[in-house]
Amino acid sequence: MSNLEIAQSIVAGGIKTNYHDVGEGYPTFLIHGSGPGVTAYANWRLTMPVLSEKFRVIAPDMVGFGFTERPAGVQYGMDMWVSHALALMDALKIDKANLVGNSFGGGLALALAIRNPDRVNRLALMGPAGTKFELTHGLDEVWGYRGTLEHMKELVNLFAFNKNLVNDDLAKLRYEASIRPGFQEAFSAMFPAPRQRWVDALSSPEEAIRKLPHETLIVHGRDDAIIPLSASYKLLELIPKAQLHVFGQCGHWTQIEHAARFNQLLLNFFSEAS
Repeated sequence: MSNLEIAQSIVAGGIKTNYHDVGEGYPTFLIHGSGPGVTAYANWRLTMPVLSEKFRVIAPDMVGFGFTERPAGVQYGMDMWVSHALALMDALKIDKANLVGNSFGGGLALALAIRNPDRVNRLALMGPAGTKFELTHGLDEVWGYRGTLEHMKELVNLFAFNKNLVNDDLAKLRYEASIRPGFQEAFSAMFPAPRQRWVDALSSPEEAIRKLPHETLIVHGRDDAIIPLSASYKLLELIPKAQLHVFGQCGHWTQIEHAARFNQLLLNFFSEAS
C-alpha cells in the first residue's frame, strides 16, 4: 500500500510535499480529510483514475498528514494549510484550478476559495467542514483517536453506512498507517480536546461564504456520523451558486461508498462550461 501512497515530491512553501499528479487537462486538486493515518491516496484511490481521464488530477498530502514533511514547530491551522495549498499551486505553476475538498479538506477548500477567489475555478465540497456546527460524537472520536487497533475498528465503523465495506483488514491497514513514525504524534497534537474549538477554527465567516462567486457542488451522505448533513444544508443556504446532492444509505465516505455516482457527479460538474 505504502508504495502507492508515496508518489511525486516537490518543495512547496519550504515543505517537502508528497503529491499525486495524473492525467492531462484542466488542473483539479483533491484535498483529503483529517482521519488518523489518512493519505491522499487512501481518500482518493477510486476517484483519481476516473477523473484523470479528462482532467489533470493533483492530490497532495497536506502538511501534517501522510508522507509530506512535518517540520518541527509548525503551527497547524487554517492559515498554514491554505498557504501550503497555494504554495503547491505556485510550485506546480498552476494559476487556477478546480478544487475538491473532503471533510476537513472541504473546510480548507472553502477557505482557500474565499481568501483567493481568483485561484479557484469550480468548487466541490464533500461531507465538508467549513461552517459552525455542534461537534458530533463521531468527529470527537476521530480527532481523539487513541492509536490502538481496537479504536481504529470502532472508527472505520463510524465512517461507513455499508458495513460490508469495513472489516478487520481495512481497520488493520488504517491502524498500521496511523502508527508510522511521527504520524500519531502530529495527529494527536492537531485537534486536542476540547474539540468544539477545532470545528469553529475550520469554519469560514458566514458573510464571506455568502460572497463566494464560484459554482459549487456540495455532496453529502445522509447517514454521515462525522459531519452532520445540516452542515451542507447550511452551505447550500449561504453559497449563491450552490447545488447539493445527498446520497441515502451513505456515511462519511461518499467517494468510496458511492464511488461511481460520486465520480460521475464530479465529471459532469467540472465538464460544464464555466
